[in-house]
Amino acid sequence: MTAENSVRVVAAGDHFVLPSLITRAVQRDVERAEVRELRLGWPLEPFGPVAEVREASDAEDEMIEALAGAQVLVTQMGPVTEKVLAACPDLRLVVVCRGGPVNVNLDAAIQHDVRVCFAPGRNAAATAEFTLALMLCALRRIPQAHEPLARRGSWEGASYYTYEESGHELEDLPVGLVGYGAVGSRVARVLCAFGARVMVYDPYVHGEIHGLRIASLDDLLRRSRVITLHARLTPETRGLIGARELGLLPRGAVVVNVARGPLLDEDALCDALDSGQVSAAALDTYAQEPLPVESRLRGFTGRVVLTPHLGGASRAVAEKAARIAAEEVGRWVRGEPLAHCLT
Repeated sequence: MTAENSVRVVAAGDHFVLPSLITRAVQRDVERAEVRELRLGWPLEPFGPVAEVREASDAEDEMIEALAGAQVLVTQMGPVTEKVLAACPDLRLVVVCRGGPVNVNLDAAIQHDVRVCFAPGRNAAATAEFTLALMLCALRRIPQAHEPLARRGSWEGASYYTYEESGHELEDLPVGLVGYGAVGSRVARVLCAFGARVMVYDPYVHGEIHGLRIASLDDLLRRSRVITLHARLTPETRGLIGARELGLLPRGAVVVNVARGPLLDEDALCDALDSGQVSAAALDTYAQEPLPVESRLRGFTGRVVLTPHLGGASRAVAEKAARIAAEEVGRWVRGEPLAHCLT
């Protein structure tokens, strides 16, 4: 593809990354782009497995129809399956507006000579901010104080002014970060501004960090009144924080997870909440999503803050995702090396 040629692009957005956001971003970065828009149902309609891909909107036929004659697809939830790739021989580039192309059959893309790119870092700032918000909610009992006043007009705040029930300040509080990537490093920087005593465990990160580097996870846990998880989910990190690890925390510690649910053993966390080993938790991600109605986590009213995987839900994330994707399309059109390419 050369800059002189027109490129046909399908902007298969949804109700979060709007097709219009993708279109504007592509047209800013690509001089000669013909963009066709398709809006998929997420998040008003749930994603799930579609054919052989794990997380996508159930819209293979709609994708095939929209992609007729198109060379480029930019999407967040569009299913890029073997069926779609086989039916769209003109398709040469797929850019996924997410941190990974879990809605793409990568093996089939290679077989069909389709490059696949993604949009790393698009939600790092939003997730870091949400982590701090949940941490403050858990430490200062904000949701618990809001509920009786807003719903029943009951002035129950007095109980939170007793020494036993009052919360903790971030200033001088030992906070341990498990992972120091794009999100964890931002959380550390903000915690330092609050005056927290920040400690970091991440064996894969070298160089300067915000806070004190701790050589072992066990040592970090023993020294942290709050832990917040920011590790990537891999076979090695699945279940990283279980009963043994929670037992190493100082009694009454707080656990925050806005990363990936399976990093944390939820049954072990519930046991620790039951025993008082953990005094509170704030979670945005879970081993199974949506969180099952029968989950034990729902039984800790007043001690656990639960949100439905909203860490990346900001308008800026949608705008950044469209911009990162469009920049990749521009590089492809100009024949430049792709920045975030897997095939």
